Order: sequence, then C-alpha cells, then structure tokens
Amino acid sequence: MMVDLFFGFVCALLWLPLVTGYCAYSYNRSFWLWFTLGCVLPIVSFFVLLGLICRQELNPSYKLLEEAKRILAEAEAAEVERQL
Repeated sequence: MMVDLFFGFVCALLWLPLVTGYCAYSYNRSFWLWFTLGCVLPIVSFFVLLGLICRQELNPSYKLLEEAKRILAEAEAAEVERQL
C-alpha cells in the first residue's frame, strides 16, 4: 500500500518535468537541462519554455531558417548520393 502511494507520488511529481523535457527536445533543445529545470522549478520552467517556443514559432525568420536548413540537408544528401 505504501509503495503504491509512493510510486504514485513520484509519478505525479515527475509528470511536469517530463512534459517540459519532451517539449524542449521536440524543439531541438536539451532534454536533460529542461528536465532538471522542471524538477527544480516545475511551473516556472514550463511557462518559460512555452514562451520561448511561442516566440520561436511566431518569428517568421525562424521559419525561413528552418526551410533553408532543410534545403541544404537535401542538397547535401543528393551530393553524397551522386558521388557514390
């Protein structure tokens, strides 16, 4: 009984840091850094990361940069394939 309660408490305690780390990893940020920040400051770190992601997504230059990275990666893969 106590083990179940302890396990449930640990899962509830680590839920927000795991979500914060996953969101950070999805946007090419360090999972472990944001997971640690989520453990130390759970609610604050989540909203800081959310603000960073919103700022990144609303910035049109970021979208252009991602498109340029994708085009360069495709060109590099085609060049490697052509050399083989």
